[in-house]
Amino acid sequence: MTSITSPPQQAAPPAARPAPERPPEPPPPAVETFAVPMPGTENGTPAALPDNGAQAAAGADGAPGYRIGLMLPLRSEPLRVAAEAVRDGFMAAWERDRAGIAVTVIETGDATQDVLAVYAATLEQQDMVVGPLARSAVTAVAASPLVLKPTIALNHPDGRGETTLPAQMMVIGLSIEDEARQAASWAAREQPGAIAYVLSNPAQYQRRSASAFAAQWQRLGRAAKTADLTVLNGYLNDAELVQLRARLQAEPSAVVFAALDTDQARQLRVALQAPPLGDIPVYGTSSLNPGKARQLPGPELDGVRLLDLPWQIQRDHPAVMVYPQPLGKDADMERLYALGIDAFRVAHEIARNAQRKQQADFQLDGVTGQLKVHFGNGPAAFERRMLPAVYKNGVPLPAAAAQP
Repeated sequence: MTSITSPPQQAAPPAARPAPERPPEPPPPAVETFAVPMPGTENGTPAALPDNGAQAAAGADGAPGYRIGLMLPLRSEPLRVAAEAVRDGFMAAWERDRAGIAVTVIETGDATQDVLAVYAATLEQQDMVVGPLARSAVTAVAASPLVLKPTIALNHPDGRGETTLPAQMMVIGLSIEDEARQAASWAAREQPGAIAYVLSNPAQYQRRSASAFAAQWQRLGRAAKTADLTVLNGYLNDAELVQLRARLQAEPSAVVFAALDTDQARQLRVALQAPPLGDIPVYGTSSLNPGKARQLPGPELDGVRLLDLPWQIQRDHPAVMVYPQPLGKDADMERLYALGIDAFRVAHEIARNAQRKQQADFQLDGVTGQLKVHFGNGPAAFERRMLPAVYKNGVPLPAAAAQP
């Protein structure tokens, strides 16, 4: 899973807290008010919608539905495809459970000031905002004084451990760092007393993954050693792999965390399995699962443990089967589609509690994991537990199903 970041901008985000000025009056945000055909259906027929600018969803008593603005960077060339994947998943979930909910899809571009202006205008017309998607946009909104209505951000702000979010904002974005921390806890339970070798490639998000694993491993009182592996044209350096084998041979008990892509992990596993090392446990994140279309048959990765979304690992799960499967998307776009589904489900549950004037405390069996939500009384809290999986016959399967 890769990160969603905005393209570089010349203007810095607005300063935090001391009463920044309200953004200038924006031009009316671009609003899409159509029903999205079910992904993967060429001739899908959208549901008929009224011409009044909001998607129909009145309550049983005829009262207007709860209004949700889905704010995505659909005018951003670098982020448009990712935004479309989230939108498609969100609308697929809305099509299944649309009673009492009106959804308006609102476009933004890349610029921070554009995002803030559109966000401010959206708050005047909607009861809740789902978005933004880009990390820099979430950072700017979180630092502004504008967050006065429920806002479900689809990414984490910069400095997430140091940023205090407004009480009305909750972050539900996918996080490679969260996956790595969960992998560390999993490995620590299964490999007591082992030293961890934390391996990373030069990609920035993989280095973040490696750092998160090492920090959690050490927080659990375990020893960790880190190494950046050289990658040239997709191949790991042979001399470095030989050195790694020598270091692992000297360890009485070791575990490897591979912050690598699938092809690099396959090379690593082949190098480690040669005698006399034997079977050294290897753990990783969703970056070790390239998606069904790119999985290769063969035993090289068998036994490698990873964390991923139920959407990717457990297609026969009841929470997954009820939604249409998008065709032609790569693994990362499928994960964003799944994020869109769960974003709607979380927003819908918060909306139901808001209409009853209750705080929201609930759990969901989501397509991105087991979700736990607290919203509406003090700081919001969100937790996602990913699905443990193990490679078997070249395919990652739920950990329980992969056992012999």
